[in-house]
This record gives sequence, structure tokens and C-alpha cells, in this order.
Amino acid sequence: MGNLVAIVGRPNVGKSTLFNRLTKTRQAIVSSEAGTTRDRQYGKCDWNGREFSVVDTGGWVVNSEDIFEEEIRKQVIIATEEADLVLFLCDISNGVTGWDMDVAQILRRAKLPVLLVANKADDGKDLYDQYEFYKLGLGDPYPISAVTGSGTGDLLDKVLEMLPEKGGDDTEDGIPRFAVVGRPNAGKSSLINAFIGEERHIVTDIAGTTRDSIYTRYDKFGFDFYLVDTAGIRRKNKVTEDLEFYSVMRSIRAIENSDVCILMIDATRGIETQDMNIFQLIQKNNKSLVVVVNKWDLVEDKSQIVIDTFTNAIRQRMAPFVDFPIIFGSALTKQRIFKVLETAKEVYLNRKAKIGTSKLNEVMLPLIEAFPPPSVKGKFIKIKYVSQLPNTQIPSFVFYANLPQYIKEPYKRFLENKIRENWQLTGSPINIFIRQK
Repeated sequence: MGNLVAIVGRPNVGKSTLFNRLTKTRQAIVSSEAGTTRDRQYGKCDWNGREFSVVDTGGWVVNSEDIFEEEIRKQVIIATEEADLVLFLCDISNGVTGWDMDVAQILRRAKLPVLLVANKADDGKDLYDQYEFYKLGLGDPYPISAVTGSGTGDLLDKVLEMLPEKGGDDTEDGIPRFAVVGRPNAGKSSLINAFIGEERHIVTDIAGTTRDSIYTRYDKFGFDFYLVDTAGIRRKNKVTEDLEFYSVMRSIRAIENSDVCILMIDATRGIETQDMNIFQLIQKNNKSLVVVVNKWDLVEDKSQIVIDTFTNAIRQRMAPFVDFPIIFGSALTKQRIFKVLETAKEVYLNRKAKIGTSKLNEVMLPLIEAFPPPSVKGKFIKIKYVSQLPNTQIPSFVFYANLPQYIKEPYKRFLENKIRENWQLTGSPINIFIRQK
């Protein structure tokens, strides 16, 4: 199981800056306005050969003064429920605020490790100010500067020390793992009950009743796979929290631990931002995809035109990755439930597809000759040879060219589309690499 680290703290203490430094990206938008981060709050950090996921909770605050602090409080609670470790970020130049005291109280009650990080320690004078943070009762503060990076190495060493060592999950190799993901109330538990044929997941109308990722082995009717599910019960009093942030935190684990994601979309609501957030998590993790439009039994007009419109809308929102199956069904009436499993199995096999080198060259080289990459600065780009890389997680192809640096994204997409047209890779992401021949 992957480890999950959550960054919490008041607005403007530098959560996004720290997130960018840990994930070595500039993807979180950093500005001094409170509440500017949003869908770019999840990434991976690699330190000394160990990888863990990082979530920046700051992006989920509803930006209005009155519910601001209440929202952050809720997020801190969700983060403590879902993460393996919390980084509590304070601003060394502001000292301890009443708000920090509040959050520290929630964190002291939580049953998980917390690291207190005093950010913005940009010069030596600030280091004396760190001692004030001992009164939060969370142990030694780690003074860092997220902007310059000073102190972050020590912090990361400490993070690895405090993270639980990855326990191998108890699943056998070579058996596919399917995760059912989607917004709250899209019908995930109902679908799993329909598969398993027993009410082992408690289905209620209250959003957010599932908890704890588990594997369920499913081997009947000629299928054999694990269902990665986010199942269990949560206390009812916490159901009022920010469901969007909650569903993303829940989905991260399930998605990271699976091969194929079955994304449930509610036919009565259409595609919403939250569906897109979950789709982006699936893409970031290079997982295969099957989309299930659930609650199709509740839709009055089931004509082909409606189906086509719906299908096109989904593909447009998820472009440029459009080669994935979409199934219209209902978990309640069990309509097309087996189709979902069959499709997930096909998609899993597509993910493992191996294409012979001679066949690849035989098909692709004439296509490339007919549509060569556009010439740049009068230089002609020639692709001489193509092969598939062995032992990769998803099908990955290398094209050898004389000037690889000039081959741009649109042409790579053309190559990917041609591979997809000629071989069955539906539902699986593909990597295209261009290398010097």
C-alpha cells in the first residue's frame, strides 16, 4: 500500500510552495491570495528511493470568511482520518496563532504521526522563534524555508522515518485489481454488491458511509480478480464535511492500489467537476479506465441519440485520452453488470498487450512515411525504427529518430492514435517515447 502524507495549516503559510518542492513540480498555483489552489493538490514525492503521495489540503477551502476556519477544521479531521502522516505547517514569522492552537488540539487527538513544520525560516534570526512552537504540544518543530528549500532534506528524512514501512498487501501477483471509484452516491457500493451478490457493503443514502480500502477476491463465473474497495462505516456526525475533498482523499488509495479503475458516473447528474478530479487522479497514476454510466434505469429517454450525446460529452471532457469503453447500466437492476466485469477484464489484458517488433515496424513505418513529422527549421525528421519496451506497467513504445527533440506533442498523439487503430489497447494509457537512433 502506498503511503499518504497530508499537508495542513492556515491559509498563506506556504502549503502549496512546500507541496511544489516535495513533488518537484510547479503545478500548484502559488499566489498570496488565500484559497487559490484547487485541483492540483495531489502528487508524488520520491526521496532516497522511497515514494509516497502528498496531498495539499489547502486547495479545498471554500473561500468565504465566515466558514473559512470551519472548513479548514473539517479538512484537518478528514486528513487525519485518511493520511498516514500529517505535516502541520505554521508560519515562523507570525508565531503561534489561536487558530494554530485549535488545529494542534485536533492533531493531538488523532491516532497518527504529526510533524510540526515551522515555515518561512528564511534567515538565521528566525531560528530563535521556533521555540515558541513547543507550546503546541506536538514535539520538535522543524524550521524550514519552502521557498529556498533549506531544511527540507532533514524534514524528508524524518518523514520517511515516521512513515510506516510499506506492508506488502495480501494479494497474489498476476491477478488483476479493479477499483470502483466515483463521486459520493454515484452507486459504487451498490455496484460491488451487485458483483458479489451479498450485502457485505452497507448501502445507505447518506453520502460518505464507506471507509477503509480493502481487497475482495472475486472468483466465480470464470472471473478471478480483486475488487479494491473503499468500504466500511463512518460515524454519522462527520458526514457533513466537504464531500469533494473527502472523495478525492478516499479515491487516491483505491486508485493507486489498482490496475483498472471503474469510474462510476451518475446518469441523472451528468459529468461534474468531481468526476473530472477523480479522472485526473486515474490519469496521473497511469491506470486503465472503464466508465460506467450508472442509474441508467432512472433516465426516461434512452434513445440512441441520448446515448450518443452522453458518450460524446464524456469523451470531450476527458480528451485527449478518448480510447476507453463507456457502459450504460444500473447497479440496482443489475443491468449490464457482467458487461462491466467483462470489459474491465479486457481492458486489463489490453494493458498487458505485447506487440511484436516486426509487426510494429511493418504497420507503423509506412504510415510514418505517408505522414512524416513536420520539418523544423528546414531539417527533415526521419523515424527509422519502432519497438515496444519490455516489462513496463503500461504499453510503452520507442520511436528512434534522427532529431527526437523536434517531435512535438501533436505528432506523438498521431502515433498513439495509429497504434490504437491497429491494435486493441482500449482503456489502457500508452507511453510514446522518441529517442536518438
